[in-house]
This record gives sequence, C-alpha cells and structure tokens, in this order.
Amino acid sequence: MTCWNSTMSGMQTIQDKGGTRPGPTLAAVAVVQFMVSLDLSVVNVGLPQIAAGLGFSAMGLTWVIHAYALSFGGLLLLGGKAADRYGRKPVLLLGLGLFGLASLAGGLAQAPGQLVAARAAQGVGAAALAPAALALLTATFPSGRERVRAFGIWSAMNAAGGALGVLIGGVLTDYAGWRWVMLVNVPMAAGALALAWRGVASGPPPDRGRRPDVLGAFLATAGMTLLVFGVVRTDRNGWTSPVTLTTLAVAAALLAAFLVQERTTAREPLVRLGLFGNRSVAGANAFNLLVGAAMASSFYFMSLYLQRVLGHGPALTGTMFLPFALGVVAGSVLAVKLGYRLPPRTLMVAGGLMTATGFAWFAMISADGAFATDVLGPSIVASVGFGLCLAPLVSIATAGVAPRETGTASALLNSSRQIGASLGLAALGTAAQHRTGRVSTPGTLNDGYALGLGLGAVLLAAAALVALTVLRGTGHPAQAERADERDLLPVTE
Repeated sequence: MTCWNSTMSGMQTIQDKGGTRPGPTLAAVAVVQFMVSLDLSVVNVGLPQIAAGLGFSAMGLTWVIHAYALSFGGLLLLGGKAADRYGRKPVLLLGLGLFGLASLAGGLAQAPGQLVAARAAQGVGAAALAPAALALLTATFPSGRERVRAFGIWSAMNAAGGALGVLIGGVLTDYAGWRWVMLVNVPMAAGALALAWRGVASGPPPDRGRRPDVLGAFLATAGMTLLVFGVVRTDRNGWTSPVTLTTLAVAAALLAAFLVQERTTAREPLVRLGLFGNRSVAGANAFNLLVGAAMASSFYFMSLYLQRVLGHGPALTGTMFLPFALGVVAGSVLAVKLGYRLPPRTLMVAGGLMTATGFAWFAMISADGAFATDVLGPSIVASVGFGLCLAPLVSIATAGVAPRETGTASALLNSSRQIGASLGLAALGTAAQHRTGRVSTPGTLNDGYALGLGLGAVLLAAAALVALTVLRGTGHPAQAERADERDLLPVTE
C-alpha cells in the first residue's frame, strides 16, 4: 500500500504534463495483469474435478490448458500490433469484453468441447488485452520515480496472480466447485472494463500509416501457434517423434518466411526487425524466455510434489503457495526501493541469481520431507528474487522504443514468456519423467521433480548471465527523474 500511495501522490504532475490519467490507468492495468496471470494457474488444481464433471478423457483434458496456450501465444504479436494501429484503449476494452464472456461461457459449459472452445476464446482475449495494457503503462509512465513505482506494482500483481491462482483454484475447487475457477474471472473482467472505460484516457489518434501486412500477420500467427502446439504435445508424441519434428519444422519454416516478409514488405510490418537491434529489447526477451521456462515448470513440479509425494489435498496445496506470493510482493517492493539507486540490469542479475539459489535449494526435496523443511525456505528465497527482477525486466524491455511500437514491444515480451513457459515445461517435464521411469512411487516421483527443479536453477543462472553480458548498463535512475522535472519547469525568454 505504501508503494501504491506514493505512486498516486505523484500522478497530478504527470497528468498536467501529458494529459493522461495515470491513477485510473495504473489501477486498470493492475487488475488486468492480475487476472491474466491468475488464469494461467487457477485451472490447474481443478483439472481432476473438471475431467469428472464433463467427462474428459485423459488426453482430452490436456486441451483445457493447451487451447489457452495456443491462442494466447499464437496471437500475441497480432494483438500488440492491433494496439499500436487501432489504439490501446479500444483494443484493451475489446480484449476485456471477450475474456469476460469466454470465462462465463466456460463456467457454464456442459460438454468438453464447449469448455475447450471457451478456453481458446479466453486466450484470444488475453492476447489482445495483455500487450495493450502493458503499452498503456509504458506510455503513461515514461521515466522517473513514477515509472519505477508503477512497474513495481505491475510486477507484484503479475506474480501474485500466478502464485495466488494455485491457492484460489484449490479453495474454489474444494468448496465451490470447479466451475468457479472459470467464473472467478467474470467479476474481475467487469471491474477492469469499468475502470478502463471511465479512467483510461483515449490518447491521441494512432498513426496508421501504410496498409497493414496481412501476410506477415498470418505467417507469424500460424508459426507461433504451430510452435506452441508442437511443444505442448511432446507430452504425447515425444520430442523425436515424426509428428513433433514435422510440426516444429513447419513452424520454423513459417517463422523464417515471416522474417523474410517483414524485411521485404512494402506494407507496414507486423514487427519492425530493427527492434531486435535494440539490446534492451533483445536482452530482456532472452532473459524473460529463460525465466519463464524455469518458473512455469516450478509451479508444475511443486504442485505435484505437494500432492503426489507429500499427499496434501488441493486446498492445502494452494495455501502452501501463499508464502511464494507474499515473497514476490516483498521482492517487488524492494525493487522499487532499490530502483531509485541501482540500474535495472543490476537488479535483474541479482534477482536472477537469488531465484536460481532458491531453485537449487528446491532441488534438494526428499520423498519423506515436509513443507516446513523442504518448501518454505526455498519458496521465500526464490520468490523475493523473482519479484526483485520482474519490474526492471518489463521496464527495460520497452526502454528506447518509439511510442508507436510500445504495443509490439509489449507483445514480444509476453510472447517470450509464453514460449519460454511452453518450452520449459515440455523439456523439463520430459527430463523429470525420464528420471522417474515407468514405476511411479513417491521416491521415483520425487527424484524426477528434483531434477526438473535443478534444471530450472541452471536456466535462471543463464538468465542472470544474459542480463550481465547483453544488457547495457544504464545511468542512475534519479537522473531521468531530474530530467523530467526540468521538462516541467516553465520556459522563460
């Protein structure tokens, strides 16, 4: 609350300067990010009850997760470009409306196909609203102390949504029924829609320039969708199966064709390739891909460890993720405090190494362990480190990007996280399954989960190395604030 109040106290200065409405914008974006992050994890704990309630087969149940991942990951670049071309507020409102309606349809589903279709529609809505919301935040808080605080709040809501999703999903599944893991999004979407409708400024008319590159949009969306599809289906086909290799080869060909199209098109490209020449953009996305791979797999492994090895129920398992959520919030607050004194790269390196240390500690879990001895300590260390690096990551990923491309840069960051999560979960899950073997006992399962968590620590250490070597050092954050203050002074002749 201190971080929020401090941010709100500086809003009038920004509003006077740019005509924006930063307070309501920050509130709307925070709710949006919490909702999107919550939806990535809230369904997982309720999957057994969903299967029993709607009659899913074992393989069909995976599409409750995959349908969302495919549409979300495949359409993010298109959503970011739409925000840049047609305006961030209209795209945000459209995405929120679709997300809320899809959540309602999923909660009322009466057949497996209806729920899978609703999850796919949720992904489409999220692909529109996530980059639009982040682009709004970037444009509203361009620099200075307010930017540090705003991204600190954003990062806390982002990570808290993912961590609390497991807790909320477990409690809702146990005490209200599985349908509420979908319906819980409806009031949040309605609240965010009301905040954005009334509180977010429309902004200047977007400069639409040349006609959009429709072929490039098709190639990027098809390539991203096939890439995510090929990765998430390795749980059934295996990495070396003809189906997987063919799918990934076609995805690579489509993405290569997309790069050629973007370089040669006479229309407005979906992604200007010069963005990747920005070391901040390239380094932040590489960092995000590695962190996303480690974090997505860790939620998966720890949820299964607590339930299948230690024998806890869904609600108690969700409760045991609460220290992680609180640790992320604490790390985000600490990032705000240190963000006035240290460059973003320093915070990302320190946070990445701290999170890697927590994961290495996680890798020491045992089959006869307990929450207090095997989970609580590493949860605190890893979560504080994750919160420490998350806000600087998002801030630096849009640094030096032209205002007309902030939606695209935001979509790239969301895409790298989604691709990293899919790749990491598939690759580390395969390694863990190989270590477990065909006989699933608490001991063999524990060995597999421990290996997966240890590999996550390696990915996080690699992310810290990327931040150290690729990202440029930046000046003292207070310098940007003083520059902003000079811009606010009246000009005298």
